[in-house]
Amino acid sequence: MSQSPFEQTGNLHVGTVDFVSPDEIKVALDIEAPESIALNAGGPRPFPRVNGYLLISVDEAFLVGQVEWLTIERSAFPKRRGMQDFGLVDLPYPLRKVSLNPLGTLRRQAVDGQFVFQRGADALPSVGAAVALPTENQLRSIVESGQRRHVKIGTSPLASDAAVRVDPNRLFGRHLAVLGNTGSGKSCSVAGLIRWSLEQARQARSAGLPNARFIILDPNGEYSRAFGDDASVTARIFKVKPSDGEIPLRVPLWFWNSAEWCSLTQATVRTQRPTLMYALRSVRDGHDVPAQDTSHDMRRFLRTLVTTIRIEENAGSPWGNFPKPKSFFEKLEKWKGGLESDLGSFTGDQENRLRVLVDTLEALCAPRRQQYVHHDFTKQEVQRLLAAASETHSAFGGTESDVLPSDVDAPRPFTGKSLLRSVEAAGEILNVSEHIETLLVRIRGLLTDGRMMPIMEDTETTLDGWLRDYIGTDDARDGCVSVIDLSLVPTEVVHIVTAVIARMVFEALQRYVKLNGVALPTVLVMEEAHTFIKRYRNDVEDQDAAAVCCQVFERIAREGRKFGLGLVLSSQRPSELSAAVLSQCNTFLLHRISNDRDQELVHSLLPDSLRGLLRELPSLPSQSAILLGWASELPVLVKMNDLPKSHQPRSDDPDFWGVWTGSDEEGKPVSRKANWTLLAQDWQGQTAYDGDSDDEHDVHHK
Repeated sequence: MSQSPFEQTGNLHVGTVDFVSPDEIKVALDIEAPESIALNAGGPRPFPRVNGYLLISVDEAFLVGQVEWLTIERSAFPKRRGMQDFGLVDLPYPLRKVSLNPLGTLRRQAVDGQFVFQRGADALPSVGAAVALPTENQLRSIVESGQRRHVKIGTSPLASDAAVRVDPNRLFGRHLAVLGNTGSGKSCSVAGLIRWSLEQARQARSAGLPNARFIILDPNGEYSRAFGDDASVTARIFKVKPSDGEIPLRVPLWFWNSAEWCSLTQATVRTQRPTLMYALRSVRDGHDVPAQDTSHDMRRFLRTLVTTIRIEENAGSPWGNFPKPKSFFEKLEKWKGGLESDLGSFTGDQENRLRVLVDTLEALCAPRRQQYVHHDFTKQEVQRLLAAASETHSAFGGTESDVLPSDVDAPRPFTGKSLLRSVEAAGEILNVSEHIETLLVRIRGLLTDGRMMPIMEDTETTLDGWLRDYIGTDDARDGCVSVIDLSLVPTEVVHIVTAVIARMVFEALQRYVKLNGVALPTVLVMEEAHTFIKRYRNDVEDQDAAAVCCQVFERIAREGRKFGLGLVLSSQRPSELSAAVLSQCNTFLLHRISNDRDQELVHSLLPDSLRGLLRELPSLPSQSAILLGWASELPVLVKMNDLPKSHQPRSDDPDFWGVWTGSDEEGKPVSRKANWTLLAQDWQGQTAYDGDSDDEHDVHHK
């Protein structure tokens, strides 16, 4: 006759339940229960131990509880099992108690007899229920629970070094936040998660590289070493000043949308922003029109004329008193003079229609050239003018769709000079030339900045070519990882450049789903996320570049999963991160966190009552972390896998002692040369300077 699970674990009994609530269970430990090391669970194991696991018999299963705290209460002397004590005085006795946080249920399968852990509890135990130590097999079943856990990321020191594995669909599909202090191992964890996932996928794939796409936004230039020289990963490295094998970083200015342009140029809301958006729409629509074709030029001019009349009409002018009917009259005079000078350039129907439009303009202007005349226009006069302009526009090949508002943010190529001319022309058309001088000055300064132009002004880049380079080609033949080094991007534009890259990736994947009906799984990694996804004020009209950048990532956090875009955030200051982004992260990998505000924020984000486990955050050693959320069946303390030095990001602590003394811990000489001349020349743009030269890094003399 086989024993029940409870009979089999009778010798593992350590106590009984004496208090039950939905989020806490208190256990009174037996006198015979181990005090430091348990030897009856299949191997020596520390017991009792905070954050360790215990089992409580409930129905036909075990409730798994995690130890939250240990204490001693002065209680009556407990009666020992199988013994009677006579004549003893009831004196206070130091009875040990532990508090458990209920995590889930452990059940034995009928087929193979193995245990399966499931999150949540169907029923809670009653007072007096037996509490037992889990066996080695049960402990591993708890930690190694779950399906499709393909990638091993470490081991659990609380579960006899059981392997901790994750499902990549859960880890990257619902957004991941890697949080911890500087030096706690965040960057190595991020690099390791990418590398271990790719290595496992490569083993599971029959041939070739995995069809995976990781895009790392690296503001400190750390990840070039982690992926740069590894043929098994084949990364593409993008830098402002590339070395051999690296690719120049290009984010053309025609990629930028209107919000990004407005934030960078600090365009005011009332006049400069509408002018800039009008100019952007115009310059994007006219990029493919030959300049020498007079018919096309006239069609573009007539389109502008029709659009301006409609803007004036929709605004309630020119027949009202706002803003200035006289200014509309002056526009008509300019239009009439310009059209009259071009009458001889056309023949046939185009000339006839153009002459009708000139006559209509003359009919409107002639009565208003008299002295002491009101310049107000009636609605009927404006409608006749609009009809004549529309018919003339049609005669030159224009259509109704030409004058409808087009997509001001469509990534169509244009140059900085053409944008500047378009802004000047838009100011004249909208009669705000005197209000956009500061806008023009800022745009000119941006377009003449030698640090920014190599990144922004690129006439050779095509949209499809950029997407192939930065997201990856078909089947990821050119590599699975794109490392975008932002360390030398000027501070003035680094937020915009980051926002543009992230938005272009997101919108490209949106359109991929629209065209193909399925998603192209891609992971976007943001290092130093507290700098680029920082909290901002919603009640401010003029959002700066940092706010625009944060808004892009907020949209990705909300909608990215639907289009196959996973987000990985790495930050040392979670309290400064946008709450909208953090709330969308379903998995957390928490390294050492010592700041009180950051700890409070982490506590408030997590749905589980994990007070005991999270109290270890300030004292976690390097390479250790707490994994919890959607990618883990239960919160677990993980010692991350070892990562070779050559695969670690360049985030080492400075070797002060080695530089001071001239030798490292192994006795090898260490040298630092302060060659400020080379640095100054590079800073001033006088010569190319290799930042990885021996002048600025360790020189080990063998």
